[in-house]
Amino acid sequence: MEVFYYLVFGALGAVVAALELSKGNKDRVNTTTAFNSFKNNYLLVYSLMMGGPYVYFLYSTYGFGKGEIGQLFIAGFGSSMLFGTIVGSLADKQGRKRACVTYCITYILSCLTKHSPQYRILMLGRVLGGIATSLLFSAFESWLVAEHNKAIMACLIHDFENCSWEEFLKTSFWGFEQQWLSVTFSKAIFLGNGLVAILSGLFGNLLVDNLSLGPVAPFDAAACFLAVGMAVIMSSWSENYGDPSESKDLLTQFKGAAVAIASDEKIALLGAIQSLFEGSMYTFVFLWTPALSPNEEEIPHGFIFATFMLASMLGSSIASRLLARQSPKVESFMQIVFVISAASLLLPIATNILVEPSKVKGGSISFSGCLQLLGFCTFEACVGIFWPSIMKMRSQYIPEEARSTIMNFFRIPLNIFVCIVLYNVNAFPITVMFGMCSIFLFVASILQRRLMVIADKPIDRRLGINEGQEHGGRAIEHLSDAQKEQTTEIFFEG
Repeated sequence: MEVFYYLVFGALGAVVAALELSKGNKDRVNTTTAFNSFKNNYLLVYSLMMGGPYVYFLYSTYGFGKGEIGQLFIAGFGSSMLFGTIVGSLADKQGRKRACVTYCITYILSCLTKHSPQYRILMLGRVLGGIATSLLFSAFESWLVAEHNKAIMACLIHDFENCSWEEFLKTSFWGFEQQWLSVTFSKAIFLGNGLVAILSGLFGNLLVDNLSLGPVAPFDAAACFLAVGMAVIMSSWSENYGDPSESKDLLTQFKGAAVAIASDEKIALLGAIQSLFEGSMYTFVFLWTPALSPNEEEIPHGFIFATFMLASMLGSSIASRLLARQSPKVESFMQIVFVISAASLLLPIATNILVEPSKVKGGSISFSGCLQLLGFCTFEACVGIFWPSIMKMRSQYIPEEARSTIMNFFRIPLNIFVCIVLYNVNAFPITVMFGMCSIFLFVASILQRRLMVIADKPIDRRLGINEGQEHGGRAIEHLSDAQKEQTTEIFFEG
């Protein structure tokens, strides 16, 4: 393997290590033992929710061509689009814990279908995988936010006499601080989407290449880890709901979510921003390989993937520092992140114009490929900042009653876009596809600017609201009606 890959990986690793080891008090959030226990439990489960790599390679070993494999991928995204809003609404109504368990079961079944070389069975597996993806990107986050906001009265009940009034206002009466959510979000991306993704790729490589267990082995391993995660969920998580009212059917929930999006510009902007960024991100997943090897150059796909994940860890480490501070606000710095990500995906176009393309087939990565790899690492760092930041904004703006439903509404345009790209992946030059993604990201930065403007409303001090009441108001406004009623009962019982 060329020295260049090791240099990039080593440099990223050194920067990540330096950032993590050099964190000062300003970069850390002081929390409680109870919160740390809650956070670590969630991080354990989230880190176990990994999928099996080698999907494309597995399909190719079964003898399927590029077109048939593309149809399988389209089935996954189409399934997520069609069933996402339904499973999201069921999660709000039937319970988020139950939805997380359903994710584990659904994805385990999807992994088991990989043992069959029959196209129809594999197609069923992709449909199950699409449903599971919708649950993964909505139910877990919804459960976390609701449970975080439900963490009320703990210190009051256990240690009221030793609590200062300031501690009572900030942590006792209103449970965990709202800012602490960003700590969990950042760590989840750093560990689950970063470190665990790297380790799972290396573990999959060990199973397939070193132990020669075949390309299905990583999916079997993923199923085992999912089973462990499901056991932890069932034994240690409590149930929470969006709106458990029996009088509301699915159609009523859909209408309520649609009304919330249409009536609140902040929610609509957040959905548009998410769709534009994630659509560009998933398109990038399909484009980076042909961009780095246009003439069938030999590139270490697994090592480059690990490098991208390390870049994502760098981004999440930066995000944890930014989110731990009061300034700049997340709505502000995300504008810059979107502009940088748009510029990074312009590199394939720039190198195609400024650097003379090589016409030699095979060989090692070209000079333009090296430049693009650096740009792609920059984009992955932006992805690492994006995830905890968008999670924080969703926790602020999306109402609790229909959180999972609304989050899956956001994924409808995303899945439509990705299906169109997959269907027409050979119809346009790769530079056109990257240019389109760059435009989308630039539009996202403009929408982010608008979100910052309308969200930045000063608090009216004339009403006599003090800091403790403001903090409590911010916490309680994220609770559903059922949770508010539960909070009142706990308060008077205490």
